[in-house]
Amino acid sequence: MELVVGASEATMKSLLGKLGELLAQEYSLIRGVRGDIQYINDELASMQAFLRDLSSAPEGQDNRMKDWMKQIRDMAYDCEDCIDDFAHRLPNEPISDFTCSWIVIGIYELWTWWPRREIASKIVDLKVRAQQIAERRSRYGVNNPGHGTSNRPGVRAATYDIAEHQVAARQLIGMKEPVGVATDMDKLEKWLTTKIDPNERAVLSIVGFGGVGKTTIATALYRKVRNEFECRASITVSQNYDQDAVMRSILNQVMPQDRDQKQQGSEPGTPEDKKLVAQIRKKLSRVVPLIQIHRQQGNNGSSHVKPIKIETMDHDQLVNELKRQLADKRYLLLIDDIWSAKTWESIRICLPPENNRGNRIIVTSRFQAVGATCSPNEKIDLLHTVDFLTDDESKRLFFQGVSESKSSKNNEIVQNHVPEEIWKICGGLPLAIVTMAGLVACNPSKHSDDWQKVCKSLFPEPVTSLTLDGVTRILDCCYNDLPADLKTCSLYLSIFPKGWKISRKRLTRRWIAEGFVSEKQGLTEEEVAETYFNQLTRRKIIRPVEHSSNGKVKTFQVHDMVLEYIVAKSSEENFITVVGSHWMMPAPSNKVGRLSMQSSGSKYGNSTKGMNLSQVRSLTIFGSLNQLPFHSFNNAIIQVLDLEGWKGLKEKHLNDICNMLVLKYLGLRRTEIAKIPSRIEKLEYLETLDIRETNVGELPKAVGQLKRISSILGGNKNPRKGLRLPQDKSKDSRKSILPQEKSKDGMKSLRVLSGIEIIGESTAVAGLHQLTGLRKFAIYKLSINKDGDTFKELRSSIEYLGSCGLQTLAINDEGSDFINSLDTMSAPPRYLIALELSGKLEKPPKWINKLEMLNKLTLSLTVLRTDTLELICALKSLFSLTFSLNAVKLDEDTQEILGKNKEQSDGEIFVPGGFPCLKLLRFFAPLVPKLGFSDNAMPSLEMIDMRFGAFEGLLGIDTLENLKEVHLRVNDQADETTKFFVDDLKNNGHGLKVIVDHVITS
Repeated sequence: MELVVGASEATMKSLLGKLGELLAQEYSLIRGVRGDIQYINDELASMQAFLRDLSSAPEGQDNRMKDWMKQIRDMAYDCEDCIDDFAHRLPNEPISDFTCSWIVIGIYELWTWWPRREIASKIVDLKVRAQQIAERRSRYGVNNPGHGTSNRPGVRAATYDIAEHQVAARQLIGMKEPVGVATDMDKLEKWLTTKIDPNERAVLSIVGFGGVGKTTIATALYRKVRNEFECRASITVSQNYDQDAVMRSILNQVMPQDRDQKQQGSEPGTPEDKKLVAQIRKKLSRVVPLIQIHRQQGNNGSSHVKPIKIETMDHDQLVNELKRQLADKRYLLLIDDIWSAKTWESIRICLPPENNRGNRIIVTSRFQAVGATCSPNEKIDLLHTVDFLTDDESKRLFFQGVSESKSSKNNEIVQNHVPEEIWKICGGLPLAIVTMAGLVACNPSKHSDDWQKVCKSLFPEPVTSLTLDGVTRILDCCYNDLPADLKTCSLYLSIFPKGWKISRKRLTRRWIAEGFVSEKQGLTEEEVAETYFNQLTRRKIIRPVEHSSNGKVKTFQVHDMVLEYIVAKSSEENFITVVGSHWMMPAPSNKVGRLSMQSSGSKYGNSTKGMNLSQVRSLTIFGSLNQLPFHSFNNAIIQVLDLEGWKGLKEKHLNDICNMLVLKYLGLRRTEIAKIPSRIEKLEYLETLDIRETNVGELPKAVGQLKRISSILGGNKNPRKGLRLPQDKSKDSRKSILPQEKSKDGMKSLRVLSGIEIIGESTAVAGLHQLTGLRKFAIYKLSINKDGDTFKELRSSIEYLGSCGLQTLAINDEGSDFINSLDTMSAPPRYLIALELSGKLEKPPKWINKLEMLNKLTLSLTVLRTDTLELICALKSLFSLTFSLNAVKLDEDTQEILGKNKEQSDGEIFVPGGFPCLKLLRFFAPLVPKLGFSDNAMPSLEMIDMRFGAFEGLLGIDTLENLKEVHLRVNDQADETTKFFVDDLKNNGHGLKVIVDHVITS
């Protein structure tokens, strides 16, 4: 393997910044130590320059160089620990600009003498180590890296134009058909859906080399046929797996889910809800045919069945419950990446006995023998081997990948600039082909000769089939092409488990907390982090799984072979230590810096035994671990603590967390905590506090003392539950959420305040004016008096924040009439890019058509009228438009509003011309009225998504030239007229892909 340098350089970069801050302190250092720190600073700066040269060295380095780098890295970690210890053990420096300051300074030096003495001793030791490392390099002949013409493939400059990659095209995730397997897909789809006699459970085993496309094919099949089955589940198993976690995952997917539909009013089924539907019905004069019908059953149980808490079940309970849920149903299971016959048997025995319902199971494996074990009956089961692609198929996949990865400035990559060797060396392996396509797309300045040299250096001999070593060479080539910052960010992906769906925002916030991202070229840290993410996407290192309605990536995954490569690289540099994972990794021989603990079976529960955890700076938990060795960590240096989903977190652990004085990222999402202690104010470096989907109902007032906090994330979207801001019982309400006068900088860095609840009179609202850096403000639940002070102060705050740069505003108004008052604002919030107004909205704000940057708009269904569409049709940046009735119940007032809208529109909502960039149109409501599209309406529209209890038709849909998919989710208690329309639509097809899900409710 090539020498890993990206992560080491990132460590040095962070450390040099801290050393500079330490040298700037005037009184904290003992005499003589300042010179030692300056020496260490200069020595590490030279070492950093050396590491940077290594990243572009023409040849791989020997073991002496690797060992020398390890010594540098370990010293850097120890030095950073010393500085962090210095920061929290000493109080702030004395103020020297007042009378008798020398007395104060003298007292300060006397008071802090002992901790300064200890730290001074450590610094002297570190200086000696730095000298020894420098001497050892020359003594053992560690030479400087060469600077000749590089023959190493994929080498590029360590920096690049960040602005070129900042903006990624907004898009919607669509399931692409796998290249080169159309015939096989047809055969396998027919096999899965055809009933046999006897109608027994059958297993389809898809086997093949890693990266050949097994999971892609299996997932495509699963999505195509899943709605032919009553319930279904998709899981990843892999080499080491936690059987109970697999059972929980299956149960979570096959059990009926409480969608809280009556509260949201999105899919009515009660007689009262149907009154409005029955009022106006007209026969459609024109319908658009549908091709495909999928049925989804969302709730097959009785309304009296109490919800079962899967997380607390033991193994026997999980197995019994799974057998009970599947006993009388036709089910489809996708079990990805089975490594042994033993693993298959352990899953098979947890399934119920055969029920002759035609159940199907799809499994994938790298091993032919395992596939044969899973599909032993040739009369019923099917064993399918995935072959490598032909040259023509490889070429088609390659240029498809290049096209997807091209930037807006480099869209002229043509076929004659790339020699055919570039895809032929991939041996028909899809993973290698798309990876090389990403490399080519990100290097548009290279020509045919350059790529031929790359191919020759990778594989001097012609390639007929690719081995694991060959895949590693290609991944090496692409990794070495990354700038140093991107190498660090890509190695960080090894924290996440195999097959995990990773949140983009979660990752980028953690990058920032780790210090991998900094402001540059006029961009904020968040913008730079997004740029890095987009670059990794273009290079096919990560692959998007789900997009948000704003067109940005919401979740993504890393291919298991790419992740395996990244984990090996990360382990080589001791950048991240993973325990209990799918990977069988040796225990680190030295200190652990970043620890990822993953649940993959009970035998890995004590896998941290024997490890030195005193230098852990980042801790992440995945799965159902019983306990954490909190006593083994040094709380003084932990910067990232991510416990998302860990059910073992107790209130007592929060006391330990509040002692982590340099903590920057605290992720407690989906844990069972109910209160944040007031001692959280000690975490003065905290940047992100994520307490979404917990039982925390109110923030402590101490949060207002956090000077560096940039993101507070709370509440729960379903059911709508918000996080109350801290209340001040004093007369001066303007000192509620913000700190007192003695600490004016508190919360001034806050950029995201999401999941807030404001009920009744709130003293906290007045302080919102001071959050001038706020970019996202989301109120999940609003219920206030129209004549109260809170009403006026909230509207004033929103107007003021809108003028300061607020970009996202979401308000779920539950009967306050507040959203209707926004129309009276004196100036529009011109910086908004996302706006959501839910509730009994009577008319949209008249200033909405002036929001030139708005790309995401959600409005209440109560304003779905032709005049509303005419108001917003000229918005040039609008990407998605949603009409929803989730915020209010379908009461009489709401029915009256909807009925009046229908009458004013003569029973049909007309969509005028315009909406030039709109790609997504959504309706979530009890009733979707008849919609008609003009000839020039929504020219870019790609998807229509509807969830309803009653549907009155779509007219003119065939004029939408770019429309690719229509999703209709129909409540099974919809009236006969709605069912007639849906049946009529699905039985006539003109090539448009339409998916209809029938949701069964109690």
